[in-house]
Amino acid sequence: MTTPITDTDRTDLLANGWQMVEGRDAIAKTYVFGNFVEAFGWMTRVAIWAEKLNHHPEWDNVYKTVNVVLTTHDTGGLSDLDARLARRMDSLTE
Repeated sequence: MTTPITDTDRTDLLANGWQMVEGRDAIAKTYVFGNFVEAFGWMTRVAIWAEKLNHHPEWDNVYKTVNVVLTTHDTGGLSDLDARLARRMDSLTE
């Protein structure tokens, strides 16, 4: 069962560069890589984790830039799955 995001998780994500999406209970972040191959490689690694979590991002890629939005449609807003996937995305850029 998916649980709503905690205030602590929300605060931590916003402190790490995620931003609230206006008009939605969702967070967004833009990742910029050195080139298209790096961006696409990162997306592939994230896709594996997203599938494991059964939680998939809204995202787009233009050349070396990936824009990501996370929310849990089943719960109508941010959940623990969003926090977990956001942290994993950030860790995969290190």
